[in-house]
Parts: sequence; structure tokens; C-alpha cells
Amino acid sequence: MSEPLSKIPAGMRYYAGPEARLRRAIENTLVSIFDGWSYEEITTPTVDYYSLFEHGMGRSQTHHAFRFTDTDGRMLAIRPDVTSSVARAAATLFAESERPLRLCYVAPVFRQQPQSHAEWRRESTQIGCELIGANSSAADMEVLAIICEVLERLDLDRHCSITLNDVEVFNGIAEQLKLHPDSRNEMRELVDTRNAADLESFLAGYSSAEDSKAFAQLIQLSGKRKTLSDARRLITNARSQAALDRLECLWSVIEALQLTDRFEIDLGDVSRLDYYTGLTFKIYVSGAGTRVGSGGRYDGLTASFGRAEPAVGFVLELDALTEVLLARAYESSLIRGSAEATQLTANDLSDLFVAAREKRALAERIVINSSEGMQ
Repeated sequence: MSEPLSKIPAGMRYYAGPEARLRRAIENTLVSIFDGWSYEEITTPTVDYYSLFEHGMGRSQTHHAFRFTDTDGRMLAIRPDVTSSVARAAATLFAESERPLRLCYVAPVFRQQPQSHAEWRRESTQIGCELIGANSSAADMEVLAIICEVLERLDLDRHCSITLNDVEVFNGIAEQLKLHPDSRNEMRELVDTRNAADLESFLAGYSSAEDSKAFAQLIQLSGKRKTLSDARRLITNARSQAALDRLECLWSVIEALQLTDRFEIDLGDVSRLDYYTGLTFKIYVSGAGTRVGSGGRYDGLTASFGRAEPAVGFVLELDALTEVLLARAYESSLIRGSAEATQLTANDLSDLFVAAREKRALAERIVINSSEGMQ
């Protein structure tokens, strides 16, 4: 069945005029910030092997990709994720390069099915950076500092919230309770949905009533430094305590930089637990219908490509950033709209374009007014 040519597929759209200019200005601003932190831009293939994304994203996430069969019978996918491609490049193209690697990108990603009702787009543009080969609090703090600079340059720093967690807090508790994989996943779902009553009932089968109540309180812990001290009273295993130590180290730097108004600790956020290996964070801005970015530490990803390396990074959603800035009637040096064009007209075609080129040499904006009788 053929569709009318005037329609476009669901989840796709055009961008034009001020919105298109704003998108380009945001891209240029972020890339210049990445360059200021010594990140090199990389462009990844739009079409790649489906198995690459299965290794990088996991089967449940890759299932949303547009996929098709190559001429040799192999399964291909239109890029649903950029980090997987960057991780492979680090392990192959840049295998001999000095570490750490600092790579950044601006790229559209495509998903046959939206990830959620709020994220309805099937094509979106991601802007991100990856720091590969450094396993330290300094590396974690570097990407958080870059995010802060981005939000400052976009004049969104007074309207943002960056939530922090470390997946090892949860992993330590699951290990202490000796949970099998299925039970671990069930516990994660209960934590992620903030279902305290059902979580406490679930934990009762693995621990004392006192411990079950204490663990269930974790999903309600969010806030500033006090969140960490509250968590230490509830958690005693060494693995979780080490994760809390890492968060406290980062929080001390955040305090020293006087950035605590932009950050919160949220120990109940355990989404995408199998992807990340340490620090995780999500970026929210007032007025956005969904988060505008996320990231964290993923030390296990590059092992899929033959070389295990520590890595941390983040991605920002260009579409979400553009929408919130447009909704705020955003006006600043980032984008003030195009300058008024100089109207050019002449009776002679040669004279007209001599004048046009002279104006353009001075970087002036012009519009050609031609007449039918022009020679």
C-alpha cells in the first residue's frame, strides 16, 4: 500500500527556520566546548552490523533498531546508538593510540520503535563524548564538569538537575543477599519503579525483617551529602560502601566548585544496570518532557571488541535541548536570528552578481531581487 507523498512516517519530522538555526547553534556550541577539553570529533557509520549493537546495547535495546539484510545475508542496522561504534573504534582503529582517548560526536540515531511514550521520535540527534582508558574519580568528574559548562553556555544551569548514583551500591546489596540472576532482575525492577512496599516483601525472603526494611528505604534516598551518610547507616557490605566512597569523593569536588545546586544523589535510580559498571547520572532541565541526557561509567563495553578498557561518557539529546530553549523564547548570543538581508537589484545580471559577491566578501546577508527583463 502506497502512502501519499505529502506524508512522512510517524516519529520523523522536518526542522526549518529559527528551530533549524538553533539546532545548528547548539551543535556548534557543544562541539567547541568538547574541543576546549581536548576531545576529538569522530563520525561513525550510519549503517553497521546488527551484532555490534547487540554487544554494545544489549538485545532488549537493540530490538528497537531498524534492521535489514545485506547482500551477503548478514544482518545490518541503521545506527540506534553511537557509543557502541566509538567503543569498537577505540579497540581497533585507535588500539595503538595514547590513552586516555577523548572522543566526541554529533550523530542522528534511528529506532524503529520509540523507547517510551515520552520519547516518541524514531530519529533523533545525539551529542556526546567518551573518555576511554582512564579509571579514576578525575575522569568521572571531568565529564560532569563538561556537562556543567554545556548547561552554563546554554543558559540552563539555573534550571537543571543532574542525578548521581553508582550501580555498585545495588550490586553490593544483591551480592550480600546471594540473589540469583532472575531474583536480582526482579529486585531491580522493584527498585526502579520505587515500589517500597513490594520491595520490602520481596526482600523478606532473603534477609531479616530489619534488613529488609532498611534496604527498602534506599529507594527513597535522594538529596545532597546527607543522602550518603543516611545510606551508610543502612548498608554495611564492602562493595556498596566502596561505591558510596566514590560518590562522596565526587560530591566533595562538586562542593568545592560550588555546584551543589545542580546535583542530587539518587540511590533509587538503577535503570540500565547491566550496561554501566560504576557512576551513572541523568540530566534533567525544567520544561523538558523527558531527560535531556544521561551517562556513566561502562568499563565492560570495549571487552566485546577484544580489549577491555575503563570508559566513561555521556550523551545529550539535541531535540530535547532545542525544544526547551524554544519554549523559553531563548534569546542570547547563541542565536539571535539572521541579520536583516540587504536587497540587491540591478538591470544588468553581471552588475547584480558583482555587487552580490562584494557584499558577501564583507560577510553581509543579501537577497537577490531579479526581474524578468534583466539582461
